[in-house]
Amino acid sequence: MKPLTFLLLIILTFTLSLNAQSKKKKDLEAIKSMCGCFEVTFNFAETFNYSKDSLYKPSETKTDKGLEWAQLVSDQNNKVSIQHLLQVGNPEKPYIVKHWRQDWLYQNTNFYMYNGNNNWKFVSKPKSNVKGQWTQKVYQVDDSPRYEGSATWVHVDGKSYWENTTDAPLPRREYTKRSDYNITQRGNRHEITSFGWVHDQDNKKIIREVGKNDIIIAEEKGYNTYVKVPDSRCQGAIDWWNKNKEKWALIRAKWDDIYSRNKDLSLKQKVNNKVLYKYLFDEENYKTAKEINPLIESFVKK
Repeated sequence: MKPLTFLLLIILTFTLSLNAQSKKKKDLEAIKSMCGCFEVTFNFAETFNYSKDSLYKPSETKTDKGLEWAQLVSDQNNKVSIQHLLQVGNPEKPYIVKHWRQDWLYQNTNFYMYNGNNNWKFVSKPKSNVKGQWTQKVYQVDDSPRYEGSATWVHVDGKSYWENTTDAPLPRREYTKRSDYNITQRGNRHEITSFGWVHDQDNKKIIREVGKNDIIIAEEKGYNTYVKVPDSRCQGAIDWWNKNKEKWALIRAKWDDIYSRNKDLSLKQKVNNKVLYKYLFDEENYKTAKEINPLIESFVKK
């Protein structure tokens, strides 16, 4: 190789590396900007009905508001973890609800993809398929799996956004009211805005049965806005997290152990006629690994 050609190759490699580092820095800034205290508005409306059932009733349009604290739990070079907490009631004596959690992993290759009926299929992807991408892993209130997907953060024309389509369980607003479908195919878009961020969704309601083609019975639009407000307004949630974070660190550690087995995962809906989050939300019990680990393990189907 000629000296000049070799020098140009070195310069090109160095430039590409710098660009990749700069892009990743922007990605991390976008992800971490979803932390803090927010006034949240949740909006969902069924948009199209494809059901052949003449008695089919569309879901009611749902609009709700709340105050939400998004706590930065982990801040590493290739992983950012954000725990969401709802703060409701009297600001002087608020009630705190542990909400969903989102983990962001850079160039992640291991996935638990939802496949209906409380089953997640383990999928390992080649590194080439996820180069430069971030996986968003979303967890239930008890830190069990919910859904995940991988895509590239885009920074263009003054916008920063990430979007992905993946299968998920029914949201609480649906599974408590209906059972005529078993998959929500979520089209998720997270966009950073001047006021905070937006979670924009285009969802499909799907019936999935083994050996049959999926049936789409309806589509749904979701548009949730997160408007940044002073952190002091979420002081109740901040205090709650500081009091309970060690317990939830133990719970995450147990789930991490289960996920690290890298095999399909099936979970029981209830043990002794009680769902997992009701056990774990008991603030008087399940504070140690000795109590927590066997409890969570009891929900894993062998």
